[in-house]
Amino acid sequence: MAADGPQDGGARAHGRGGGLPGVKGRWCEVQVHPVDARPVQEARGLGKDDFLKLLVAQLRNQDPLQPLADREFVAQLAQFSALEQMQNVSQAVAELARRQEAAAAFALVGRRVRVQAEDGSTVEGVVASVRREDGAFRLLVDGRAYSLDQLLEVVG
Repeated sequence: MAADGPQDGGARAHGRGGGLPGVKGRWCEVQVHPVDARPVQEARGLGKDDFLKLLVAQLRNQDPLQPLADREFVAQLAQFSALEQMQNVSQAVAELARRQEAAAAFALVGRRVRVQAEDGSTVEGVVASVRREDGAFRLLVDGRAYSLDQLLEVVG
């Protein structure tokens, strides 16, 4: 198979005899596109949008002489539905964890606690209030704010 083509990334191949089976004397054009250079966010695997894009691409590019069997299509739709349900459960669990953290933080108001200060010293006092800053809960003890991660002990 000989290749010649435009300089813009496209390539043309002419199949003759031993090139592609079943393709004789026809031109085949392939477009090569640069890779998307956006940064990869988190490596979590395929999401439901990715799965749907793959399914649509598969339907668009299927061989007309061998279309996707009904069983395969139904199985893929079931997988898509299961993926969506798992993502919904994951979001619900994350929301439950956020609410649990809030309940635990607010339950400390009026309680005597021991926290570790930034300098490594230990501070003991009563939690006057709880506030949320940048998505994290902060305990106000003796006029200073401490994160829940700095909580060492609930004294009384």
